[in-house]
Amino acid sequence: MRNDVIRPFINVTVPVYNEEGTLAENIGKIAGFLQANVALPYEIVIANNASTDGTLEIARRIETERPMVRVLHLKTKGRGGAVKAAWNESKADILSYMDIDLSTELAAFPALIEPLISAGFDFATGSRLHERSKTNRGFKREFISRSYNLLVKAMVRTRFSDAQCGFKAITKRAAAELLPLVEDNGWFMDSELLVIAEKLGYRIFDLPVRWVDDPDSRVRFWSTAIEDIKGLIRVRRKFARGKYRRQ
Repeated sequence: MRNDVIRPFINVTVPVYNEEGTLAENIGKIAGFLQANVALPYEIVIANNASTDGTLEIARRIETERPMVRVLHLKTKGRGGAVKAAWNESKADILSYMDIDLSTELAAFPALIEPLISAGFDFATGSRLHERSKTNRGFKREFISRSYNLLVKAMVRTRFSDAQCGFKAITKRAAAELLPLVEDNGWFMDSELLVIAEKLGYRIFDLPVRWVDDPDSRVRFWSTAIEDIKGLIRVRRKFARGKYRRQ
C-alpha cells in the first residue's frame, strides 16, 4: 500500500540537482535503512530542483519501484526552495531532510527524530562541530565551515553549533509557523531557519554526527559564502527592526 493511502508520520526529503550518477544507489540505502530501523509510517520525497541531466527520469523510475518514494519536480533551482516545497506539501508530523551524498551517517537518523517525538523539541539539527562529532574532511572545508559558524555566532548570537549540516528535522507545527518567515531558497535557507527558530524561542536539539566529506560536492564555496553573509545581514536587520514574531 502506498504512503498516499497510509498517512506518513515521518517525511524524509532528499533535495537533488543533477545526481543521476548516485541517486538510485543512495535512495536505495536510505530506503533500506528506514525499513530496518524506523517502525513509524514514513515517506521519502525526492525533491528534484531543475536538474538538467537524467535525474528526473531516474527518480520517476524509483517512484514506480518503491511505494514509499514519491517525486516532487520543481522547475526552479535551489536546495532551500526544494526543501520548503516538500515540507509545505507533506502531511507528515515530523519533517526532515538529508543531502543525497549521505555524508552524514544514516545511523544518526533515529536520534535526530526522537527528540521531536518524545522530548518536546521543535527542531533537531545534525552538527559536524559538536564536541562529540566525528568528521573526515580536508583542511579547506574544515576552515570554511568553522569560520562561517563563528561568523553566525558573532553576527546573530546563536547557541547551536553548526548551521549548515544537511541533516535536519522539524515538527510540522513549527515548520508551519517558521517557513513563511524564511526568504532564502538556496544554501542559506537552513541557516536562516535555525537562526529564526532559536531567536524566537523554539527548542533546538543539537545532535553530534559522524560525517565524511563528499569530494563531488556541488557547493561553490566562495559565492555561497557571499550569499550567506548577505543573508545574515538581512536577518540581523529584520530582528533589529522587530520584523519576526512567533505565531
